[in-house]
Formats: sequence, structure tokens, C-alpha cells
Amino acid sequence: MPYRAWFSCVAGCAGQHPLSQVIYRCPTCAGLLEVIHDEQALAKRSPAAWMQLFDQRFLRTSWPYGSGVWGKKEWVQPMLSADNVVSLFEGGSNLFWAERYGAQLGVPDLWIKQCGTSHTGSFKDLGMTVLVSTVKQMRADGAPIRAVACASTGDTSAALAAYGAAAGIPVIVLLPANKITAAQLVQPIANGALVVSLDTDFDGCMRVVQRLTDTDKGDSGIYLANSMNSLRVEGQKTIALEIVQQFDWEVPDWVLVPGGNLGNISAIAKGFMEMQRLGMISTPPRLVCCQAQAANPLYLAYERARAANRELQLGDFEAVSAQPTLASAIQIGNPVSLSKAVKAIVQTNGIVLQASEAQLANASARADRTGLFSCPHTGVALACLEQLIEAGTIHRDDRVVVVSTAHGLKFTEFKTGYHEQRLDFDSRYANRPVSITSDPEQAVGELHRLLDQHDSLAGLG
Repeated sequence: MPYRAWFSCVAGCAGQHPLSQVIYRCPTCAGLLEVIHDEQALAKRSPAAWMQLFDQRFLRTSWPYGSGVWGKKEWVQPMLSADNVVSLFEGGSNLFWAERYGAQLGVPDLWIKQCGTSHTGSFKDLGMTVLVSTVKQMRADGAPIRAVACASTGDTSAALAAYGAAAGIPVIVLLPANKITAAQLVQPIANGALVVSLDTDFDGCMRVVQRLTDTDKGDSGIYLANSMNSLRVEGQKTIALEIVQQFDWEVPDWVLVPGGNLGNISAIAKGFMEMQRLGMISTPPRLVCCQAQAANPLYLAYERARAANRELQLGDFEAVSAQPTLASAIQIGNPVSLSKAVKAIVQTNGIVLQASEAQLANASARADRTGLFSCPHTGVALACLEQLIEAGTIHRDDRVVVVSTAHGLKFTEFKTGYHEQRLDFDSRYANRPVSITSDPEQAVGELHRLLDQHDSLAGLG
């Protein structure tokens, strides 16, 4: 079956642009592009047949379909040769039943989609495999692409560097100076990327990389890898397909997603809406975009719309100067994927919430005590979850999924600062190491005493 896909303007301007074209914005209105699939062709296979095919491929070894992304290849990048797929076994991440945490919150059907268990430790791998594979195909077809570049708050750079190294494609990474963790910084360095530190924030880095890759200023041969490139969205939308697949093709009631540059919530909404149009689901879940209070432009826009008693609109948005936050990867005041995110919230009857630094850190630590190890961005989503439960918006019998975006090991400074109580708020769930004597008899008595204290703290909720 010859499936096709192309770039098209989000705002509806006429024109189809090949996925092999170096283009990032609509040539008519300069708006964002999105990948459109030939859904008439996709619809010739029944929903049940698609489900069966995806289940047959899921986490198997037949190249390239064992990847959680490439198992849905026809829905992602159908015109790509399998020889040019660059995969590091992304996707297929655990949908963890957060039984103890959910019981504490009063929502027993709570699940955490652990996207941080991917190769480079974040969900960014899902989109980067599609983008880098497409660039490899373009180079094989003769396109003069010299390198691939991104601005990043850490995770995007790690993913691009790893996939670029696997493909043998040079990578340029622009990072805001002193605003990412050591674990994030070392990843693109180790993978051989050209790593450049700029004395600015992420929005400033984004301005530079857009100029570097601007086709209107001449053909630089540098290809843009940030999420305004819609190829990234196609990989990330498989989170939605995978969640439904892992629930035996049933749809949860709620999906909560941390929001910074807003590409991920846009992608997840796109996945659900495509499943609905092709008959695989009847209705999408309600999406919740979860922002840090220090970097909350979409939340402020949502509140303006609520105050006017109407749907969220693009005109409600005003860029902000993002302030420092523990959730450093979403410290973004002027998100690139704004228009797509607004569409996602409207289409899914979604909500936008914010979380303070104390809320996100305490929610993350509370969840960790039930077996998770959450990054601060996931902490933002967990804090918003707790708000929605407390407000009665999420009910006890609702099925809820929180998208965990990165592995907690990338943010050990955040964890140690919390438990050493070095942050500017009360660390309610702090757990500091204790020094005791090495004398066996005294140590045993001391350990029993400490265990009694620890048991009482373990019940915090």
C-alpha cells in the first residue's frame, strides 16, 4: 500500500510540501507546518487490522519495526527507506501502574508513562529518530545538508547528538550557559557534537539557531532540529498510540503533560486525533498542559480565556520572560509550538495549570517514596494532578496517565538539593543520610530506633 505524507500549513494555507524539502514555516503566512498523512489510504486498512499489525510488531526484532516509533511507520514517515532509519530502540516505554501513589491521592487507576527510560533518558528520542532518519534519507538522495543543529535546554541536545552520531551526521548544539545539568551537558559532548554555550536563555538560543538555519538568508546547509520542525512531532505523537495500545486499545480519561516549548502536548494531541479520525478510538482523553509557575505563558493565556468565559485563542497569548525554575527544561517564555498547543487544548477540551517550585518538588519527592524517580518536569505534572484531584475535577474512578518526560538521574542536583533541604522552601519529604557508630551492639539499637522514626515518616501523604 503506497502511503504518503507531506508538510501543510497549520493555519490552512494552500499547498503541500514534500517531507524531503528544507522548510520549517508556511511560505504564505510564515505559520507553523504540520505533517499531514493520506488518511484515505490509511483508512483502507480497518482499525482492527491496524491494531493487529501494531501488536504484532510491538517490541519485536524485525527491523525497523521493533522500535515503539517505527512499529507505526505508516503513520509516522511512510516514505522513508528502512535502510535509512536511525533507531536506538526508542519508545516501548513502561506504562507504570502507580498503585501506592494513586492510593494516597485517592485515584487508584493512576499510570505513569515513563518516557525517560529511552536511550538518552528523555522523550526527545521519539521525535529525533524521525528527524535524523529523514535527514539521512535526504543526504542519501543528494541534499546538501552539512549538519543538523538545535537550541536546547538539555534533553533535545542529548537526543540529537546521539542520533546524529549513530547516523554519521555532524551536529551543532546551542545551550544557555549555566542553565543545564552536568548530566545533560556531558551527553552531547560524549557523542561528539559541536557544543556551544551562549550567554542567554533558551529563547535567546532559539533565535540564534533559527538565524543559523534560515533558508531565506541563504542555503547554509544546516538543518533545524527543534520542535518547530514537524518531523519531530510525528515521532512524539506515538506516545498517544502507545498509551492506548498498552491499555489494550482503551482510552484513558486524562493525560497530563509537562509543557515548555509545547511540542510534546501538541504531538500527543495529534496522535489521539488521528486515531479518532481513523476509527481506532471514539473520543480523545482530556489533556492537561502543566507549566512551571516561573515559565507559564500558556497558563496565563488560558486564564485570560477563562476570565472571558470562552475557548482559548492565540490572541490570548503574551510571551513572558521565563524565570529560573527547578524544571529547567521547560523554562521557556515564548514557546515555538504555541499555535499547535492551543489547537490541542481546544480539540481535547483540555486544561492548562501551573505549579510552584515547592509544589513540583514536593510532588516529585512524594511520588519517589512510592517507587518512582521523577525529573522536576514530571514533578510539575504530578503537582498539577494533585491540584485537579483536590479540586474534584479528576474523580476517583477516572483513569489517569501522567507523561514522565525524562529520567530522574539527569537531575541529581535537584534531588540532592531537595533532600539536603537547600532549596527555598520546606522539603516536606526530605530524607537525609544518618551517621551512626560502627560498634555493632550500639549500631543495632540505633538502627531500630531510626527505623521506628522512618516508619512514621513513610506514611506522609
